[in-house]
Amino acid sequence: MPNIAFLNGRFMPLAQAKVSVEDRGFQFGDGIYELIRTYDGRIFHMEDHLRRLEQSARELGLPMVYSKTRWKEILAKASSRGGFPDAKIYIQITRGVAPRDHSFPKKARPTVLVTVRKMLPLSSELLEKGGAVITVPDIRWGRCDVKSINLLPNILARQKARSSGAFEALFVRDGLVLEGAGSNVFAMIQGRLVTPPKGPAILAGITRDLVSELARKSGDSVVETGITPVDLLAAEEVFLTGTTTEILPIVKVDARTIGDGRPGKTTRRLIHLFRQATRP
Repeated sequence: MPNIAFLNGRFMPLAQAKVSVEDRGFQFGDGIYELIRTYDGRIFHMEDHLRRLEQSARELGLPMVYSKTRWKEILAKASSRGGFPDAKIYIQITRGVAPRDHSFPKKARPTVLVTVRKMLPLSSELLEKGGAVITVPDIRWGRCDVKSINLLPNILARQKARSSGAFEALFVRDGLVLEGAGSNVFAMIQGRLVTPPKGPAILAGITRDLVSELARKSGDSVVETGITPVDLLAAEEVFLTGTTTEILPIVKVDARTIGDGRPGKTTRRLIHLFRQATRP
């Protein structure tokens, strides 16, 4: 099955997709993106992802280019042409091709790219035993709620985590743990499931919202409030959520063991409920 691309109105093999060196996404990181999962060929929470894409576009003054109906047609066709039962679909919109100048170009046409690749799940051993995270200072810009293609701070943080033998890095700003380089964070603290509140400091994760809903429906108290590094280390359970991460138990933070060093019962229950939601 091929990795495919949809570039400015045309489908093609991914290897054939080319973008100008004058594209503002390449020159300035002037663009946005979205990542959507498919399960058994079914696009998961497409409406929510398109809504978030539209919000990011609005904040940066970018046009969405296509209507929502057309976007749905493109994504459905991309998923079908890719042919992967479980796939990851990236959408990227940049301000387009224009001579290098910081000001917005007057006549540039946005570049629209959709790519489809096979989704490779996390290892069963990692899910069974749990992963480790480190904390790092947050050096990102102030609008983390915009899913911008400017990801260099995330890349540096994730590389530091991997070099330390950890799965993820959690950003800390003004004494609060905010989110991971590519994930949201939850902690079971004194019997309550706590996650940082929505706002400019974090990306409002689609999986984060679904997990919060599943937790509430199953009787958990879910609270959106600040989490300090001390809170995190004292938590009974910690886990990450994300489109590709789904729900990942975390058993070590900065080399300190969380709880009894094994995925907790709430985390395991939510993993089960999430799998039911994604594969009914």
